[in-house]
Amino acid sequence: MKNADVRLITRILIFNVTLLVVGIGTFTLFHLQRERQHLFDVSRQHADVLLSTVERSIANAMCTGNTEEVQIVLELVGNSPHLRKVQIFHPDGRVLRSSRATEIGQPVDVRDLQLFRNGERDGIFVADNEEWLSIQSVIRSGSACIVCHEADEEVLGVLGLHVSLAETREQLRATTALFAGSTLIMVVVLVAGISWVLLRFVQRPLGQLAGLMTQVEQGDLAVRAKPLHNDEIGQLALGFNAMVDNLENARKQLQDYHFQQMEHADRLASVGEMATGVAHEIKNPLAGISAAIEVLSEAFDRDDERKSVVDEVLVQIARLNKTATDLLHFGRPGRPEFSHVDINDLVGRTLFFADQHPEAGNVERRKSLADALPPVWVDAKQIQQVLFNIVINALQAMEQGGTLHVATELHEQDGRQWVRIRVADSGPGIPPEAFEQIFTPFFTTKSQGTGLGLAICRRLLEEHRGRLFMESRPGQGAVFTIELPADPVGNNAKGGDDCGQT
Repeated sequence: MKNADVRLITRILIFNVTLLVVGIGTFTLFHLQRERQHLFDVSRQHADVLLSTVERSIANAMCTGNTEEVQIVLELVGNSPHLRKVQIFHPDGRVLRSSRATEIGQPVDVRDLQLFRNGERDGIFVADNEEWLSIQSVIRSGSACIVCHEADEEVLGVLGLHVSLAETREQLRATTALFAGSTLIMVVVLVAGISWVLLRFVQRPLGQLAGLMTQVEQGDLAVRAKPLHNDEIGQLALGFNAMVDNLENARKQLQDYHFQQMEHADRLASVGEMATGVAHEIKNPLAGISAAIEVLSEAFDRDDERKSVVDEVLVQIARLNKTATDLLHFGRPGRPEFSHVDINDLVGRTLFFADQHPEAGNVERRKSLADALPPVWVDAKQIQQVLFNIVINALQAMEQGGTLHVATELHEQDGRQWVRIRVADSGPGIPPEAFEQIFTPFFTTKSQGTGLGLAICRRLLEEHRGRLFMESRPGQGAVFTIELPADPVGNNAKGGDDCGQT
């Protein structure tokens, strides 16, 4: 968790630094461009003023034809440290006058000539690592110029100045350095501030929470977070405390429930052992008593009143024997003997036996058996016992008559196939308060019964990795659903893949 916090803080810092650099860098570049433009505009203005001064200085000398004075003015002006040269060249490209006397009569710089011919007034040029501003003014013919020049000669020459931009470039470099230094300082200060805020108000409380969560993962639910600040992370710490409180309460409830279940399991184990012992002690004497009563019953005539009493005793003995048998099945169920079984065939045989039951006389029976069901790997006798028990319960629930519907189908869930048997009755249904206890041993809603039938059914299905569900609404009957896995041989035997129980 701490590494994750560090990576989170690092990512936030990198993101913020990137935004700052891009934002402030863009702002700085924009202002540097404006400053550069401003410096060049100032240089043009100064050059323009100087050009106008030179032009006025040589105007009188040119009008009087005093070319020597023009040359002197150009040389004086050209001595300025900010000027490379001042020259007058003819439109055909010959230098007429120049502060550099050696250039007189030579061809003018091609770039200056091109600037004139393009009708542009100034331009910036670079040569020999030197940058300068070339600015020009056209000298046009006037009335006083006819003495020395032809009347049809409109442009007498071009006055040009080469102003050095070295100082301007130096100012621009100084400005750039100032902006770059300011930007760097600003970024460093902002990054330091953001880092401090993140480390103090984010990383520290998150690190505390991460450490506490590790303790909770290790089982220590006594830890609690102390909100350092009243912000979102502080609210997160409060939420963490509430979560741990809920976990602690849930663990206590689970421990209490586990203790209760262990006590319940111990009681059931004791009851099972006792039931097995009692059943063994009862069944053997009952068999002798039943045989003796049957012999005694044969000694009475059918019309003898004692005959009916003896028959009732035999019925009660049979009921006691069934109770003892149920106790034996619950306390010590037999090991299943697995084989391939056709569920539809098993349902048919079970319903045939159920039809012989006295309570089946006034109940309409329906079957809906799916075709081509895969065989299941089960103990046929035990599954028949489960189905028979559920069918008999349904018949007993419809004392006044009704409809019993038994259906089979192939059901797929979570990528697994199940063979399903549904037993539905139209009886009064099961009360909602009995839903949670319907499969609990010794719980029954009948006036007579041990309450072990459905508990035994569920235990037998557990041995087959099967499932048993119950649905019921008061006045609308009940539906019991048996599901058995349609798996390859042996997979639904005890010890195979766990499929869970409901």
